[in-house]
Amino acid sequence: MNEYIILLLKGVLQSWGGHTYEDYRPSNLFPTRSGLVGLLAACLGIDRKDVVSQRALSESFRYAVRVDETANRFYKITDFHTVLKARRVSGKAGDDPVVSRREYLCDATFTVALKLTDTTGFSVQRMIEHLQKPVYTPFLGRRSCPLSVPPFHSIVQAESLIKALEAVEPFRGTIYSEEDENDNRFIVRDVPLCNGKRQFATRTVYIHPTGGSYAPQ
Repeated sequence: MNEYIILLLKGVLQSWGGHTYEDYRPSNLFPTRSGLVGLLAACLGIDRKDVVSQRALSESFRYAVRVDETANRFYKITDFHTVLKARRVSGKAGDDPVVSRREYLCDATFTVALKLTDTTGFSVQRMIEHLQKPVYTPFLGRRSCPLSVPPFHSIVQAESLIKALEAVEPFRGTIYSEEDENDNRFIVRDVPLCNGKRQFATRTVYIHPTGGSYAPQ
């Protein structure tokens, strides 16, 4: 049996961006690895410029996230900003301002099971303490997306990431896991390289429907 930290990520607005340019910023349908690293780094007090500690944190855990199936379906909205010197989808920066369209998830709830690796320099107890009393303010993908509830939920003893999530209410929803391999998989580019630049590597995510499936409106 392994020990898993359970997080509850709930908020009026969330935005878990993938690999994009400034004039189009969609949100993934579940929390990304880069977004989760950012949330944990804020709680632990790791500075944005401290790439060594960021890299150590990114390599310190494996995780799975469940899109919780609740009475109210979450949905997407699109906001916009005006941006100067923005990178376009073509990869080039223009001199004229552009409209940057940004997606948000409304009223979404995610449950995350997080397992520290054997080589991690972060203890479970330290993680819990800082999740309960963050050094910096954590947010759900973007600074404009605060949490509605504290992120720490519980500690669960289980055989796998999937089993850990199955032990936590509401017990229903689609799970996206880095482990528990199966044929339902896809590649996502959300692994931060932690080199001082906004660069990302890819990883494989495995899909596990448990007790139902869930999709935004």
